[in-house]
Amino acid sequence: MGESGRSTRWAGLIPAGYSAVLTTLITGPLLGSGYLLLRDAVSTPRSYLTDSALGLGDAAPRAVPQDALLAALSPIVDGGLLVKAILIVALWAAGYGAAVLARELLAVSLGPQLVATTLTLWNPFVAERLLQGHWSLLAGYAALPWTALAAYRLRSAISPGRRYSAVAAWGALAGCLAAAGLTPTGSLLAGCVALLTVGRRNLPGTLVLLVAASAPWLAATALSGAGAEPSDSTGVAAFAARAEPGLGTLGSLAGLGGIWNADAVPDSRTTPIALVATILLLAVVASGIRSVLTAVPEDRAGLHVRRTLFALAVAVVVVPALASTGWGMEVMRWLVVEIPGAGLLRDTQKYVALAVPAFALCAAAGCRALAARIAARTTKPTENQEFSGGGSAAIPVAVLFAVLLVAPLLDLAFGVGGSVRPVHYPLGWQRVAEKIDAPGDVAVLPGGMFRRFPYSGKVAVLDPAPRMLPNDVLQTGRLPVRGLTVSGEGTRAVDAENALLHGDSARRLADLGVGWVLVERSTPGPLGDSVKTMPQLEKRYEDENFALYRVPGEPTRATETLRAHRIIAITAHLLWATLLIGGLLVAAIYRPIRR
Repeated sequence: MGESGRSTRWAGLIPAGYSAVLTTLITGPLLGSGYLLLRDAVSTPRSYLTDSALGLGDAAPRAVPQDALLAALSPIVDGGLLVKAILIVALWAAGYGAAVLARELLAVSLGPQLVATTLTLWNPFVAERLLQGHWSLLAGYAALPWTALAAYRLRSAISPGRRYSAVAAWGALAGCLAAAGLTPTGSLLAGCVALLTVGRRNLPGTLVLLVAASAPWLAATALSGAGAEPSDSTGVAAFAARAEPGLGTLGSLAGLGGIWNADAVPDSRTTPIALVATILLLAVVASGIRSVLTAVPEDRAGLHVRRTLFALAVAVVVVPALASTGWGMEVMRWLVVEIPGAGLLRDTQKYVALAVPAFALCAAAGCRALAARIAARTTKPTENQEFSGGGSAAIPVAVLFAVLLVAPLLDLAFGVGGSVRPVHYPLGWQRVAEKIDAPGDVAVLPGGMFRRFPYSGKVAVLDPAPRMLPNDVLQTGRLPVRGLTVSGEGTRAVDAENALLHGDSARRLADLGVGWVLVERSTPGPLGDSVKTMPQLEKRYEDENFALYRVPGEPTRATETLRAHRIIAITAHLLWATLLIGGLLVAAIYRPIRR
């Protein structure tokens, strides 16, 4: 290999290393020992392949196949390490993917590629979703630039300087859709990018891959029946995008912020700095819009993908803003009540993730354009100066753009100001899990799904019990949001919780399929008249944090039906895993061949 080839290869590795550096700056605290336990994020040493993990409980399968994947792997590798690894790799892949996308769709040099990486990793969307605990959603976010790249390669049999393998492109697309499909929302995000960019000829195959990648949650929805129930329309107002200081809802979304939970935002987004940060971000993006929509016009496939991504970015900023208006929320209420599964659309701000690939391309193109203008003033102008990369000016301009993006959001560093950090569980959790040695679901006290443990910090976190214990744990699905309570799907968990809070008999619990009752003593919450029920139960374990009781009698449960459902659900998960592993292997083996 000549000197030029070695230089090009090293230049290709720099964005990967830069993405790793930014990812480490963001996730630094997670590199230590312990488990991620923050709001919706729950990682545990070991989890189990329960019906809930397969999505077969009363609640909608929102954490499928993520929970089943952890249940399958955590007996081999510590579950906390798995979650941290997936999150860190996802963020790294998001940043590196943005650089590769900018390089291939815009033919930009190293400096603009690093700008694309910076914008993709260092933005309010990443900060707010980390604080909300949506680690698996960020896996779907990471798949977006790679999905767009696979779609571009499918549309391009041959492009300047490179021959693309259709086999590799299909494999990459399959792997991207499966990786994004770690959650239903991730499937929707990557599926939207794929379907809009692959072109008509590739649309049928893409639909087949998307359905296969979504098989775990589609099968679980059909089998459990949870998706057939209308979602609580109260959630429309509760989960609507939120205006940040001085921006309004539209400005917040355009700045990649606006999450519904005002507590899940970095401190800088609660001050006028949010306005400054958004102005700088949009200025960086605006500097490259013309180039994204017109650059390298002879590459028709690339031009189509770039324009589609830009149109999509506009749509996912404007539509959620409209959905947060009075009449927009009325439309959303009709959708979630009348259309099964439309509850996935309630949290409209998360779809702003779809704007990031276009924003990254625009930032990269803007860096190149500004560098070219600077180079034109200091050197003799050349033909097509704007697309030459700006020569030596590109790196200083990239540094400037990076500073403009990073400086207003410095509190994203070190786990968003130390909020995203590992915790350590008391040993009692393991002892409780070992004591549960008979069938029957677990009902938990105090009532509610959220906890404030001494070891979990100041914010309320999801109860770890469903992932800690070997039997299904009943959860009502009730979510307290903005002073409202959003109801979940199904009624059995609500009935079991009410039975305990009302002091009903042990027989009533057994009739509801409850075989165990766990009292989590170290967290506040309603206990009601449960003191009347406890003497009827058999105590199996007790310490300062927990009391575990066995419900007498045999819990009522349709085991034969569930056994058949489990077989189907496990088959769907195996299909997803095959698509993920097989797709990525095919993409790795059939690499693009340089001319």
